[in-house]
Amino acid sequence: MKVSYNELQGLCRKAFLGLGFEDGDASDAADMVAWMQLHELDGLEALNRGLDYLLAEQHAQEHAPVQLYSDGDLAVLDGQGHSVLRSSSLALELGFAKARARGLSVIKIRRCHNRQLIMGYLARIAGRGMNVTAFWRNAQAPEGSDQPPLTEQVVGFRANSSVPEIRVYAVKQVPEENEPNDGITLVFANHVDLLPSMRSEFDYELLARHEESTLLACRERAMLDGIPINDGVWNRLKDLAARILVESTDASRGGAGAGTTDND
Repeated sequence: MKVSYNELQGLCRKAFLGLGFEDGDASDAADMVAWMQLHELDGLEALNRGLDYLLAEQHAQEHAPVQLYSDGDLAVLDGQGHSVLRSSSLALELGFAKARARGLSVIKIRRCHNRQLIMGYLARIAGRGMNVTAFWRNAQAPEGSDQPPLTEQVVGFRANSSVPEIRVYAVKQVPEENEPNDGITLVFANHVDLLPSMRSEFDYELLARHEESTLLACRERAMLDGIPINDGVWNRLKDLAARILVESTDASRGGAGAGTTDND
């Protein structure tokens, strides 16, 4: 099936409300997923993979990232194992503010997941005149698997550009001292383009490449023809959205409609 951008954003927002997001956070998260789907970057697939985690996070008492270290140019945050949909907006604002003041800043978020979905947030920062690049490594595949042992993804936005350039690499030689692959690094620069490139002492292979022009064409096609949606994922979002509906009662029915005065 195909839906419009507004239909997708609207249902995602209701689904995030059903997941316990605050209203503003639900709107932001819905924008991120819809933005990725609009550019054929599989935002719904990424969300669907992380829904079980989001459901488990519902009852967590604290979703905001915890600052572990900060100076004028660098901040290290603990995402507390939450999705970037919950833990990245404040981190990005911090990086933006530091880069505005200093020209360049680096933000590291440790212990977070759904990192693919951060791209829509990066587009917002780029739209405010900031060059921004994010990179992260995905978890290593089990030994004997046909998948690459380690992949690295780099997403770079030029200032004022609505789409990024994206590279995905397979790193063939795994570093001996490899940190857990559950973090993301964000680099912000006022006046310097930070587009993706790869230089490493380890052998690597380019697995995927998305140019700005390709993503712009994807967006134009989706706006004209509609956004393809997997029926199963769509129905799962509808089930989550239904959580925000409240059963009607005699009291709620009695309170519906206009009041007895014009001062409501």
